[in-house]
Amino acid sequence: MNDAEPRFGRYKWFVVAMLWCVCFLNYADRQAIFALFPLLHAQLGLSDVQLALVGSSFMWMYAASGPFAGWIGDRFSRKGLILGGLTLWLCAAVATILAHSFAQLVILRAFSGLAEAVYFPAAMSLISSYHGSGTRSRAMAAHQSAVYAGTVGGGVIASLVGERFGWQGSFAAFGSLGVVLLLFVSVLLKEPARVVAAEPKPAAGLRTAVSEVLGSAAVLRLIAAFIGANFVAMVFMVWMPSFLYRKFHMSLAAAGANATVYLAAASVCGVLLGGVLGDALSKRGAGGRMRIQACGVLAGVPFLFLTGWTLSVPLLLGAMLGFGFCKGVYESNLWASLYDVVRPECRATAVGVMNSLGWIGGGLAPLAIAAASARFSMSLCLSATSAVYLLVAALLLWNARAVGSSMQSGIRG
Repeated sequence: MNDAEPRFGRYKWFVVAMLWCVCFLNYADRQAIFALFPLLHAQLGLSDVQLALVGSSFMWMYAASGPFAGWIGDRFSRKGLILGGLTLWLCAAVATILAHSFAQLVILRAFSGLAEAVYFPAAMSLISSYHGSGTRSRAMAAHQSAVYAGTVGGGVIASLVGERFGWQGSFAAFGSLGVVLLLFVSVLLKEPARVVAAEPKPAAGLRTAVSEVLGSAAVLRLIAAFIGANFVAMVFMVWMPSFLYRKFHMSLAAAGANATVYLAAASVCGVLLGGVLGDALSKRGAGGRMRIQACGVLAGVPFLFLTGWTLSVPLLLGAMLGFGFCKGVYESNLWASLYDVVRPECRATAVGVMNSLGWIGGGLAPLAIAAASARFSMSLCLSATSAVYLLVAALLLWNARAVGSSMQSGIRG
């Protein structure tokens, strides 16, 4: 499924930089609400299950909207969809400032999920039109680094602003940045020509397009791996601030910062290294990017176990650094691996479908951990996620071998 390297000069990297800013803002908004859980618990009287539902409402709407958002991303202006998603996100952020009940927070987080679902498939498709197989892993890895920067920014800013101005203050700050970014992107982002296969097929309806994506065994294995990896990621994103606040008695600001900074900083290093390795290994044969992902996940297993097991703060932070680096290596080739096994005309649809199913798994994580930790402990639940990572690594290695064998059979045939 490799395509020729497009020629756009330096502008193709400027596109990545613009979309990086949008992705940063999206993930800052996602993490902000988790860092504010202690304040929401104290000020609105929300239980752990209600807090989990506030987080999960975003994920479930994001998941439910994914296939349709991907399908329209393959058929309409991707710039228009990116701007539309950012506008809807701004409306939700402003409305959240006025929320004062559990039901309102659930509804508004769901609208934020819809807005971000519209953005992501269109953005990935746009990057793939500017970056061919020679630079795609690096471009998508650079964009992925915004996830970690946004996670840190959201956690730290929300914690600091929340302690001084209340939980609504961070949404006002992010909304102001969003207005500036919307104007910037609307002027400077250009819609490129779409990449098409050597033998393009007529545009398919939503059901047909989704069926084509899910009809690939290689895609199904990537989706299954993503569900597992996303489940683990959501456990840490949602509950780590509260875990540090409760178990290690950190302040709200310290818990929000420590829960994100170490993971994210290491993830940036991992994602950039993984992008370079992914582009290099993909030239040696099919499945190379998936092998890089599998190595990252497998190396992360002992660090995951250690995060819940240790009673030492320095050891915990070291484990979070190790897990974050390995997580970044996996995620560096998340979408580039998918694009290796789908037609160019189905790229946004494939991202939408994979995002949808992956975030269904992610959406279950907050509730599963809230229920399990009541019977066992949060520490044991965090350590248990290492078993999920083992399964993810096995799936990726299986897929890399299967894709490589399939390509070799095609060449011999």
